[in-house]
Amino acid sequence: MNRIARIYSYLHKNYGPQGWWPLLELEGSIDKNQTKTGSVRGYHPANYTYPRTKAQQFEICVGAILTQNTAWPNVEKALLNLRQKKLLSPHSILKAEQALLAKAIRPAGYFNQKAKKLRIFSEFYIKKSDFGKRVPSREELLSLWGIGPETADSMLLYAFKVPTFVIDAYTRKIFLNLGLIKEDWDYGRIKALFETSLPRNLKLYQEYHALIVEHAKRYYGRNSDRSKDPLKEIISGR
Repeated sequence: MNRIARIYSYLHKNYGPQGWWPLLELEGSIDKNQTKTGSVRGYHPANYTYPRTKAQQFEICVGAILTQNTAWPNVEKALLNLRQKKLLSPHSILKAEQALLAKAIRPAGYFNQKAKKLRIFSEFYIKKSDFGKRVPSREELLSLWGIGPETADSMLLYAFKVPTFVIDAYTRKIFLNLGLIKEDWDYGRIKALFETSLPRNLKLYQEYHALIVEHAKRYYGRNSDRSKDPLKEIISGR
C-alpha cells in the first residue's frame, strides 16, 4: 500500500465516514455527524446517494461557490437565507435584484463578487447544461468567471458525482508537513499525485477530501504543533 492510500486507511479508521456534502434538506432527518470539530446539520455519513434531485445538485454548486475563502458555518447561514427568500434556484437567482441577492449571501463574505459568480453559474446551469441534465466538463466550469480548480472539482465530485480529487488549503498544509509534496507544486501536480496513487472511486475521493479537512481541524490549527501529527508515523511505517 502506497503512502497516500495508507493515510486514507488511517483517517477513515479513526474518524469514520464524514457524510459530505451537507444539504439543508437533511437538517434533523438523520443522525448528526459527531466529530471533534462539531456537529453540523445536513451531513449524511455512509450515504452516498446524494444529491438525489436537481435542487440538491444546484444547492451543492451554490455552496461550492459560497465557501470560497470562508468557513462552512458562514456558508450555511447564507444558504438558509437564500432558501428563506426563495432564491435557491438558478431561475430565482437570475431574477433577483442584486441588492437582495447580495444581502442574502452576506454571511459568506465577498457578497458582491459571489452574487456575480452565482448569476454567471446559474445562467450556465440553465443554458449550457440543459438545466442540470448533462454533466458539465471540468473545462466548461473553469471557463466561468469566479470558478477555479477547487470549486470546479468540488462541484464535479459532490454535485455531479464525477470521481475527481479536490485539493484545498488543508491538503497543502498536511502533505507539505509530511514531506509528500513541495511548496512549488501547483494544484494540478498535487491532484495528479492523489489520482495516480488511488483507485478512481467516487466514494473514496469524497471521503478522503472530507477526512483531510477533519484531520486538519484537529492538528493544524493556528497554535498547533505540526510535528505531533500522527500521520508522520503512518508514512514512516512505524
